[in-house]
Amino acid sequence: MKNIVLFILLLSSIFCLAQSSEEEKIDINLLIESVANKMIKKPLIHSTSIAIVYQGNEYIGHYGELEKGKNNCPNNETIYEIGSLSKTFAGTLAAKAVCENKLNIEDEIQKYLPEDYSNLKYGSQPILVKHLLSHTSGFPNMLPLEANAILQDFTNYETPAKINELHKNFGQKDFLRDLHKVKIDTIPGYKYSYSSAGSELIAFILEKVYKTKYEKLLTDYLSKSIAIQNTKISLSDQDVKKLAVGYHSDNSIITSPMPQLPWGASGNMKSTIPDMVKYIKFQLKNNKTVAESHTSIVKFGPGFSIGYFWNIVTDDKKLGTFYIHHGGVPRSQCYIYIIPKYNLSAFIITNQSGVDTAEVMEDALNEIFEKITKEESKG
Repeated sequence: MKNIVLFILLLSSIFCLAQSSEEEKIDINLLIESVANKMIKKPLIHSTSIAIVYQGNEYIGHYGELEKGKNNCPNNETIYEIGSLSKTFAGTLAAKAVCENKLNIEDEIQKYLPEDYSNLKYGSQPILVKHLLSHTSGFPNMLPLEANAILQDFTNYETPAKINELHKNFGQKDFLRDLHKVKIDTIPGYKYSYSSAGSELIAFILEKVYKTKYEKLLTDYLSKSIAIQNTKISLSDQDVKKLAVGYHSDNSIITSPMPQLPWGASGNMKSTIPDMVKYIKFQLKNNKTVAESHTSIVKFGPGFSIGYFWNIVTDDKKLGTFYIHHGGVPRSQCYIYIIPKYNLSAFIITNQSGVDTAEVMEDALNEIFEKITKEESKG
């Protein structure tokens, strides 16, 4: 009888320990909810959507109101403008072309251009495809050139309207014409200078390589390789109804959407949260194309380099090597993180774009990462 009692007590003890262990595990959904609620209490932040992929599991949360006082919380059908995250998609397509031996990043860009651009070199040093992918070409941020002066005063209420007006009739032929106006003032391949114009030219090169319009090339690849159906550059009338409204700086008036760029590869993509979950999950698979897109092209220091438009951080003691990109348009900002060490990736977006928005999102994600890494360190 005594042995039976001891056995029952032992089982009870084991059960309690197991139960205690389960209780100590992180509840990712609660963690997302906690950081999101802190976010939407910040000045100017009306709403946020957050997606986490961790150890193969997917977590999505939508919080706040797209328009204050209207109780219109974003959801899985909400379409967001993801801004410069579009560049990582262009980088993925470029990596695919390299893996298929259709593109060599050591090629001179002149090889793909329709006419002579003797201005696109520094002395005898030509611009190569890899210089576009790593933001080391010496290209200006934007074409037309007038856009760069306007964007220097980003928080000015008139900036979105000025940018829209400038791009209203600025198509692909105009881009190629204005490419002759670019002046390269440094040897390509060394100096980091962020360029949306460079990523637009990558789209043009990919069209030449595949003999297919860039958006079709993009949407075909996404649907066939990642089962992504609702991520695109051009929206249908039905899509437009689902497009999230957004706010520029501290302006309480809804801001107009980002204007159409010549190819859209630098900042015109729109997506839903479920699609972005598929994308960040795909980035963790590390197949041949992903691995190539994550390859460092130029190192700028012991802990930072650029891949196929990806920012690569290699000296983070907690997260290890990770891949990151920020996206922003005048009425939304977002971040994507790919953290292979923990089989972890994240996407966060809010429909407000101001000087402090990026920091607010970083704080939210850092809190999530801190809790996960702390739990992982327990073993």
